[in-house]
Amino acid sequence: MKVALLGGSFNPPHVGHLMAASYVHATQGVDAVWLMPTFRHPFGKQLEPFESRVRMCEALCRETSGWLQTSLVERELGGGGRTVDTLAYLVERHPGTRFSLIIGSDILRDLPQWKDFDRIQRMAHVTVLYRAGYPAPDTVGPPLAEVSSTQVRDQLTRGLEPSELVPSAVLQVAREEGLYGLRGPR
Repeated sequence: MKVALLGGSFNPPHVGHLMAASYVHATQGVDAVWLMPTFRHPFGKQLEPFESRVRMCEALCRETSGWLQTSLVERELGGGGRTVDTLAYLVERHPGTRFSLIIGSDILRDLPQWKDFDRIQRMAHVTVLYRAGYPAPDTVGPPLAEVSSTQVRDQLTRGLEPSELVPSAVLQVAREEGLYGLRGPR
């Protein structure tokens, strides 16, 4: 089995995450894509509760026919948030699975801060998707949508509902949990 891993804060998950996962599933010969919400951000970013972000990721996964799944591996590991440790755990736990790691071209500048990136590359094929506004060599695919969780949170802070950037099922979970200032049914 071939599985592509898409990690992130998913604070909240948005259509860019869904497009990235769909593109990789459709073109990179993988059987499944696993969303891996970080338990605790390794660089100290403030996040909504893990369980809330998992519920939103699960809502995003319902937009697919089962190939997109949410992994709780970051919680299982105690929340260290280091990709190399997560990947080593998954490789050991799933010996018959070949993993690839999906990253956006916007992340390339952060790689020097990652622990043991050379080891990551030995454990998994790294697929770098071209994120709009961040051209880089060796990326695959067309530029992905210019959308970020930061942009979504900013719109929510201003009282705007980003219904064109976030699937309705994800917004519904955010409303139910009172995340990002959203309240009540819509």
